[in-house]
Amino acid sequence: MDFNQNKPIYLQIAESICEKILSGEYLPDERILSVRELGVNLGVNPNTIARVYEYLQGKEIIYNKRGIGYFVSPSAPQLIMEQQRSEFIKNELPQVARKIKLLGVPLELLDEMLS
Repeated sequence: MDFNQNKPIYLQIAESICEKILSGEYLPDERILSVRELGVNLGVNPNTIARVYEYLQGKEIIYNKRGIGYFVSPSAPQLIMEQQRSEFIKNELPQVARKIKLLGVPLELLDEMLS
């Protein structure tokens, strides 16, 4: 995984896990890699992975079965979709809409592209 210097590594890893959940690579109630396994795979300190998992637990994306490992929450796909949709609408969509208006992109073209 290539890390962006402008964003904390733990957030980048959390986003990667969320993308895997949305894409179906990680399914609800499926066990995910342990802190150590993921740390080794990514070449990252296990403390960073522990922070990732703590962050995702706080958002109810994953849960811990003591002594067994971490699992994808049954509601994770919906929670992630709602959160990312909200962030997109708040942070990215206004810029896209401004650019569409500035360039005079016809609504018919947008409708065609989104269909």
